[in-house]
Amino acid sequence: MAWLIRAFFPKKRGNTNMKQPETAQSFEFVNADVLHNHSGELAEHSLSFRTKAWRELKKNTAAMVSLGFLTFVVVVSIISLVWMPHDPNAQNVSLSNLHPFQNASYLLGTDNLGRDMLSRLLYGTRISLMIAVFATVVDIVIGVPYGLVSGWCGGRVDNIMQRIIEIISSIPELVLIMLLLIIFKPGLTSIVFAIALGSWVLMARLVRASAMQIKSADFVLAAQAMGESPVKIALKHILPNTMGVVITRTMFTIPAAIFLEALLSFIGIGVKAPNASLGTLLNAGEKGFQFYQYQLWEPVIVLSLMMIAFNLLGDGLRDAFDPNTKG
Repeated sequence: MAWLIRAFFPKKRGNTNMKQPETAQSFEFVNADVLHNHSGELAEHSLSFRTKAWRELKKNTAAMVSLGFLTFVVVVSIISLVWMPHDPNAQNVSLSNLHPFQNASYLLGTDNLGRDMLSRLLYGTRISLMIAVFATVVDIVIGVPYGLVSGWCGGRVDNIMQRIIEIISSIPELVLIMLLLIIFKPGLTSIVFAIALGSWVLMARLVRASAMQIKSADFVLAAQAMGESPVKIALKHILPNTMGVVITRTMFTIPAAIFLEALLSFIGIGVKAPNASLGTLLNAGEKGFQFYQYQLWEPVIVLSLMMIAFNLLGDGLRDAFDPNTKG
């Protein structure tokens, strides 16, 4: 009878799927090169977003060349605060209309009043950059908080704020600027606020769109679940993640402000003579272009190179901060 029981109910010999104890022979040695490659991948994933953006920007040759050129322009403009070849407003009629490289003391020649063109270019470039930078700062100070509040609050607050933007946008920017310059006394301060008054609208819209996208992210929802205040969430989580949009937009705002200042000064409602800016130099060069073409070409070349450099750098920053464009 026992043999029959053993035939139908065999004795269990344990779980064959149980993991056997590992021995030294169970381990496989990994090649050092393979380990190095995996460590590189881990390091790549651990990089911050800004570090990755900088690495992407360095791959863009045009953007890096533009960054180098603009850095050179800024450094030269700062140096011109303490040193210039000549006084940019000093007149020497006996040396008027010298062509470039005709005189060792006046490498880029002189204008119709004998003023050094190189010194006036340095001074004018510095003035145009100062106006553009100040206008951009005002643009950021107004546009970023406005867009952040509009995008984060949403609802009725967003509707009211966007209707205000639409009213401002319905007025042509150039008309608005000309009205402001007519009402207020022309000068650097008036030009800065006149330019910034119309340019902050686009900044606000871009920041609003970015904030509305970010506020639905998981880390924002987690912060809300943990009981963080709306102000803290906006400043700690949403604002830092909009910096890519702000930086990219700034790189396009500065050349637009430089060009607008040059246009205003060229038509006579911007920087006033004898002070120089790129616009006033264009105005003066246009009057004598028939006989002294270099007086127009010199500020045109400087303005064009700056505009191209800012736009190329802006394109590079836009691609670097946009994860969808990375290869």
